[in-house]
Amino acid sequence: MRGIILSLASFIASLLLAGFPHIEKLHGSPWQLASLLIAAWGMAETARCLRGKWSLYHAGVILLLYSDLMILTLIVFLVAYPL
Repeated sequence: MRGIILSLASFIASLLLAGFPHIEKLHGSPWQLASLLIAAWGMAETARCLRGKWSLYHAGVILLLYSDLMILTLIVFLVAYPL
């Protein structure tokens, strides 16, 4: 739970730092790199929940890891978009 909360909070923070509600005012911020690091930390926390034996729990954690990867990709896009 902690990893997902970290990732989602950092994604929301990155959106707000980029000026999300106003699409015409999108800009980059150096603070978004901190948001990227927090999202990577959240992904590492989620990866700690993996177990060695395959189960439906393992499949759920892998789905959460893919969602964390998508969050990381979106944050990188928001950092690089104004360039």
